[in-house]
Amino acid sequence: MTSATSLTVLEISAIFLSITALLTYVNHRFIGLPTTIGVMVISILLSIVAIFLGFLGFDQLIDYEMSLLDQLDFTEVLLDGMLSMLLFAAALHVNVSDLRRYKLPIGILACIGTIVSAVLIAAAIYYMLPLFGFELSFIWCLLFGALISPTDPIAVMGILASAGAPKSIETVIAGESLFNDGIGVVIFVLLLGILSSGDIPTVNYVAHTLAVEAGGGIVFGLVLGAILYYMLQSIDSYQEEVLLTLAGVIGGYALASHWHLSGPLAMVMMGLMVGNRGRALAMSDKTRHYIDLFWELIDEILNAILFVLIGLEVVMIAYSGNLFIAAGLTIIIALLARFIVVGTTTRTFRHQLELPVGAWKVLTWGGLRGGISVALVLQLPAGRERDILLALTYGVVVFSILVQGLSVGRVAKTISPIKDEQL
Repeated sequence: MTSATSLTVLEISAIFLSITALLTYVNHRFIGLPTTIGVMVISILLSIVAIFLGFLGFDQLIDYEMSLLDQLDFTEVLLDGMLSMLLFAAALHVNVSDLRRYKLPIGILACIGTIVSAVLIAAAIYYMLPLFGFELSFIWCLLFGALISPTDPIAVMGILASAGAPKSIETVIAGESLFNDGIGVVIFVLLLGILSSGDIPTVNYVAHTLAVEAGGGIVFGLVLGAILYYMLQSIDSYQEEVLLTLAGVIGGYALASHWHLSGPLAMVMMGLMVGNRGRALAMSDKTRHYIDLFWELIDEILNAILFVLIGLEVVMIAYSGNLFIAAGLTIIIALLARFIVVGTTTRTFRHQLELPVGAWKVLTWGGLRGGISVALVLQLPAGRERDILLALTYGVVVFSILVQGLSVGRVAKTISPIKDEQL
């Protein structure tokens, strides 16, 4: 059997970076899809070819791919490596004044909406899966609801940029995705702790954990942003200032994790502060240019690598006929839960939201899921339950990125620029 055993971290990094570079070239040269979607499509096709060749008896390619993926901890690479930089880069170009204007829908969708969506999805798959011969306890269904409900800021920000959505809707979706990610991770960790220990925590414990992790992450991010702002303001040398932002992101995320604070929320807050007050008052035009250029490149490169990894990970899923159908129904369930949350929010607060007519269509269809959902499901204990949820997660994520991501621009063109008076 051909395998990729005993590779160093440098060798594994070199292999995946080379694969990503080659796939981005092929996409740009011959296919022309948005980079993240294009490389994911090609990597999925490569995985399907490897699986097909394995069925024919030529299993060297799939064995090598699976050996590589076994040595690469996707969850660690994303949550402990790439996520901090991707979230900071995404938040860096979000206008805080726009977030303030739409703070009501962003807050409702990111906090209450994530919890409601998780419960709705959990209840639906709890009753749906036995119809296809799969049974999961409700705690496993809740875990799935928690990991699949947050819209992924990495997927959303990467695709919305070229979707042509009205600015107000783009702000709401982007703002929601930046914050519900942190909320979703905290809820997932709480549920995973219940699964591992078997103990039901008290309401006070849950509230305290949410306050410490989520609230502490926000405060920590603001403090880090203030320190970074002062340091950027005190010098005028773009080399050192770019390095300061990079150190702040990587070091700050590591410190937040060490103190059991929400690293994602900390990076979002620091990115918002540096990207707004820092850009306006602490940077020269030259520094601003280089910081923007550096983080745009980081964002593009890491996004491409992430979506290649998502595509390649398909070989790790053992689909059966019934599980494939269940994954298709789960896609519909996730969309319906998103529609209920978005529709209820926009209808209830239609006079306060100041969103265009029909905004619910883009908010529903533009709620993309991505790598964070995959990273979380891979954290679950190995076993039949994880295998089922991994297949369901991949179904939702692949549909979300390939189908919703490619068509959200057309949905956005149906939105009237007139403010919403009646949903």
